[in-house]
Amino acid sequence: MQDFLKQLDIASINHGASTGVHDTASKGKTITSASPVDGKQIASVVCADKEAYEATVQKAQEAFLEWRTWPAPKRGEIVRQIGEALRAKKQALGQLVSYEMGKSLQEGYGEVQEMIDICDFAVGLSRQLHGLTMHSERPLHRMYEQWHPLGLVGIISAFNFPVAVWSWNSMLAWVCGDVCIWKPSEKTPLCAVACQKIIAEVFAKNNVPEGVSCLVVGEREVGEWLSHDIRIPLVSATGSTRMGKAVGAAVGERLGRSLLELGGNNAIIISEHADLNIAIRGALFGAVGTAGQRCTTTRRLIIHESIYDTVKEKLVAAYAQLQIGNPLDEKYHVGPLIDTDAVAAYEKAIAQCKTEGGRFVVEGEVLQGTGYESGCYVRPCIAEAQPHYKIVQHETFAPVLYLLKYKTMDEAIAIQNGVPQGLSSSIMTLNMREAEQFLSSAGSDCGIANVNIGTSGAEIGGAFGGEKETGGGRESGSDAWKNYMRRQTNTINYSTNLPLAQGIQFDL
Repeated sequence: MQDFLKQLDIASINHGASTGVHDTASKGKTITSASPVDGKQIASVVCADKEAYEATVQKAQEAFLEWRTWPAPKRGEIVRQIGEALRAKKQALGQLVSYEMGKSLQEGYGEVQEMIDICDFAVGLSRQLHGLTMHSERPLHRMYEQWHPLGLVGIISAFNFPVAVWSWNSMLAWVCGDVCIWKPSEKTPLCAVACQKIIAEVFAKNNVPEGVSCLVVGEREVGEWLSHDIRIPLVSATGSTRMGKAVGAAVGERLGRSLLELGGNNAIIISEHADLNIAIRGALFGAVGTAGQRCTTTRRLIIHESIYDTVKEKLVAAYAQLQIGNPLDEKYHVGPLIDTDAVAAYEKAIAQCKTEGGRFVVEGEVLQGTGYESGCYVRPCIAEAQPHYKIVQHETFAPVLYLLKYKTMDEAIAIQNGVPQGLSSSIMTLNMREAEQFLSSAGSDCGIANVNIGTSGAEIGGAFGGEKETGGGRESGSDAWKNYMRRQTNTINYSTNLPLAQGIQFDL
């Protein structure tokens, strides 16, 4: 067994449902997590059945009744301790993320660091859950608003960030007074089990009610249970647009709230006024980081025609230097795709691009031989294409990059916006007017718009999310905490009379 697996001691939680202290017995199917790094099986987890799910939700409801009464700064202190526990386990947890998901070791460590950072953010937030005070139109009255805990928060996370995105939701929800029920990706269940164990140890030391942190492992049906459950007022779901539409429809039908973080088809505009050293570096990491399996992955480069050939040549040279292999070895830049289904989608996208007329300047291939036994390693590729190609309009969760030409900035922005998704976007330029146009209301239509940095690497201090088929949700920083609370307007009459609104007279 790998040393990091021993350090995390994840074998002690082997059921698909946990309320933080006890595992809930389940007769669900068993899923086995196999690493895309070497194809080896890591461990098995029993999925939650409906009975285990019901027991978990009931325990969460009981926990909420007490947890919501804890002062927010005291809840923040618990989250501070979680951050310290994650610091102590950063190396082991980062290695597990890398091994189970397949991202580079540096990215695995970086993902755990994001968890630590959101803990720090949430601790400060626990003393800043501000409401407003308003002037009443009635004399000797005071109006204000306050924010109360919402209740149970369902969290459905994706395989590509198996721990960070869950923490964005849970840490904020906890300081807001909510309890969380986490349905992780069935492709990366052990990362979730490890996190649940770390959290459980912190909660036990502080007598946190059992059920504040719940884990429910399973496949599609568990997400459906969460989405249709009227006891869960908010479901936060990260994944494909197809999945998000199903979750949004189910939650909306019962008038619940959904926070959706879905697909991205992100572009970088490279102006003739760009610093090409920065532009190439940003495009390279954006396109091949996490083997193209980020929702913020750069999938399109929109390049001014005057520098198109230069940018293409520099990119081809940069791709030739990429080292592909075991992500636990830091000499490699690119690890595997998550599974062979993802490899099939990669091959299908390449074939469709060629059918539509695309020309590959860096050919893609599935790698074979020593070190590639899992069958999940592919070569990042680059194609010259046209904006209207159906495959360019589609998000392929793999390292396929499309090069597109433009003549005017208006044309470049139209190409950038001309896809169904609206998550992240970027422009590389030293021209102030171009930058400001890109950031204006007539510019990028994405939830994230950057200047002289790539589409990946969002900081936790800003609200993260996008528009259109990306779902419209916002997580992490800024005022995203309001998603996890309910607003209440209060009016207090401290006079000896009862004046009625709009001057209505009602004499008895």
